[in-house]
Amino acid sequence: MPQGTATLAPPIAPTRTKPVNGSEFAPLLRTVKEQGLLQRRAGWYTRGITVNLLALAAVITGVALTGGSWWVLLFAPLLALFSTRAAFFGHDAGHAQISGDRHTSRIIQLVHANLLLGMSQEWWNDKHNRHHANPNHIDKDPDVAADVLVFTEKHTAGRAGLLGWLTRHQAWLFFPLTTLEGIALKVYGFQAVFSPRPAGRQSRKDRAVEGALLIAHLAAYGTLLLTTMPVGQAVLFALVHQMVLGLHLGMAFAPNHKGMEMPDEETGKDWGHLRRQVLTSRNIRGGLVTDWFLGGLNYQIEHHLFPSMPRPHLRLVQPLVRAHCRSLGIPYTETGLVESYRQALTHLHEVGEPLRKAA
Repeated sequence: MPQGTATLAPPIAPTRTKPVNGSEFAPLLRTVKEQGLLQRRAGWYTRGITVNLLALAAVITGVALTGGSWWVLLFAPLLALFSTRAAFFGHDAGHAQISGDRHTSRIIQLVHANLLLGMSQEWWNDKHNRHHANPNHIDKDPDVAADVLVFTEKHTAGRAGLLGWLTRHQAWLFFPLTTLEGIALKVYGFQAVFSPRPAGRQSRKDRAVEGALLIAHLAAYGTLLLTTMPVGQAVLFALVHQMVLGLHLGMAFAPNHKGMEMPDEETGKDWGHLRRQVLTSRNIRGGLVTDWFLGGLNYQIEHHLFPSMPRPHLRLVQPLVRAHCRSLGIPYTETGLVESYRQALTHLHEVGEPLRKAA
């Protein structure tokens, strides 16, 4: 099949028989490979990345031309919008969706993560790969580890003072707290690159490249703002930009797993790859606008089953995955965007219930 195209075959015919090799995932994987849905879409990504870089350049030009006027603040949300697109491309590069060559994927991710966002590529890959290996696992998924927010009652024990207050009210505080995500990603990235780390995880040369790009990001960002507008205006612009960026990222990631199954060493020990990914993930209904706004993460089930599948193929493989799950009697969760937020916030509210009762 020529690169850049994919043909969608009819969904897998429902069957109640267990695969002869004992794997629930193997028949689906075989069909997906036969369909050519794992082939990369270099042309699609080249166009998307080029358009986004041009959009970023246009916004930056607008900032430079209107700096000093309060109208410049209108460019902050636009910069956040296209910065989030850069994050999505960096995410895809980290999963080898754009290129099968590791060196090429790393360069693309370094440009989008370190240079454009000020976020460590290596830190993100390590954390995100552990999440994909054990999504929503109470003890193994770093994304549900107890922190400012907690996602299981098991992690509420002993939380008092400010942490206890945050947990009691975390459903109401979730979206306000996501406005800090853009800043937090930078802080974590700088800590990972410039703090001592275990030997063998990353070469000294690779760390130096990452560090140089992070510093270049800060220098370019600071120079743009401080040379085009007064200090107070620059600080306000940066706050609006980073807060909208964090909120947008939070809105893209929040629907994916919050409120879904949370296995532990006992409940998830017999789950194979298919159940481990499907039962812990939630899809979001919608069309091309939803695909664009959420960066393809609205096909969370398909993305977790096939992490290296290029983004435009996720919507094509969805009918195959849905039919295969139906044939095996595995729940396939798909909701609207607003309903997904309701479910996620309801889960956070329920987790904090024991502390509210105690208070």
